[in-house]
Amino acid sequence: MKKILLFLTVLVQVSVLAQETQTSTDTISKPLLPVEKIDLLKNVDMIFNMRFANDNMFRDGKFEESSFSNNQFRLEIKGKIHEKVYFRFRDRYTKSTDPASRDNISRSTDMAFIGVALSPKTQLNLGKMSADWGGFEFDLNPIDILEYNDILEYADNFLTGVGLTHQVSKNHSLGFQVLNSRVSNFEDVYKGQMPEGIEKAKAAMAFVTNWRGSFLDGKFETIYSYSYFQEAKNRGMNYYSLGNKYHDGRFTLMYDFKYSNEGLDRKGIITGMLQGEDVAAQQNVSYLENWIKAEYLVMPKLNVTLTLMNNNAYAKNLVSDDSGVSHIRSSYGFIPTVEYMPFKDMNIRFYASYVGRYYNYSSYAKEHLGQENYNTGRLSVGFIAPLLIF
Repeated sequence: MKKILLFLTVLVQVSVLAQETQTSTDTISKPLLPVEKIDLLKNVDMIFNMRFANDNMFRDGKFEESSFSNNQFRLEIKGKIHEKVYFRFRDRYTKSTDPASRDNISRSTDMAFIGVALSPKTQLNLGKMSADWGGFEFDLNPIDILEYNDILEYADNFLTGVGLTHQVSKNHSLGFQVLNSRVSNFEDVYKGQMPEGIEKAKAAMAFVTNWRGSFLDGKFETIYSYSYFQEAKNRGMNYYSLGNKYHDGRFTLMYDFKYSNEGLDRKGIITGMLQGEDVAAQQNVSYLENWIKAEYLVMPKLNVTLTLMNNNAYAKNLVSDDSGVSHIRSSYGFIPTVEYMPFKDMNIRFYASYVGRYYNYSSYAKEHLGQENYNTGRLSVGFIAPLLIF
């Protein structure tokens, strides 16, 4: 694409020179794309992040329906527009475009920020960006995640604010972000579900710290993070994420541990189990989960992966004021996938996968909250393609 644009520009420039040799009464036109604009395009990439499939849905082992689905389409444009200025924009066309009430930007927009190089090793980012949670589940391209584990599925993962990253050494970097704690206002998130005596925070901010490390000549990598969210007055959320990755030849293994301790039930999983119209958001809940993904390149055109995940939800004093911490729900997931890559020079993967999820509830949740164990399944055949347009 870049070569075509450059060729067209050259033709236009030649046309201009030809016109300049004509009589002075002729109008001299300017090229449609000046050379300096073409130079900018050399540092800009446009990517169509796509995932399409025929999805077959199951519940409790029974087939429910089949349909074709555009599961993912995210348009991404990124690049340098100045020696020290970088930008990145990514919008998801398979999500609602309604502007969020807090950051005033479409909820479908993942990222819209600029990065300024303060030094060769330090960069400042400003705008809506990916929260640098840590863990490899969130670090991967979203089109490669057939289903997220519960914490990431129910979180606001793209937030507006400022971030600073510093390359401490060749193999280690540190990051710090100050972000809005959510994309929508307090009233829109909790919708009248505030417990009595709880006040919204005047500065509802998230503080995210991140460390990325590389060891053993790049075979072992880490993405560790700690985040604190001021969700309401005297009600915060502490989030820990420890991501580990081992890669050697054709084999890759990733493991994430995540723990979210929430003064208010920001994920809403436990609160969603409570019955009644005037149910208040549950206080003092926590979510603990594990995520594992193994990949093996069987041959240059054939790749197999297996993802395993589980989540455990806990609530404090849900039964009574002195009942202590109770285990409420466990969820489990497994995703075997086979990928076929027919082209050497283009990253298009045709895949077949099965996403199995199981949800098991405690005896209390069954007896008092009306919950029942169930499982879901999704058999998919389609393609995954991060298409680099130019």
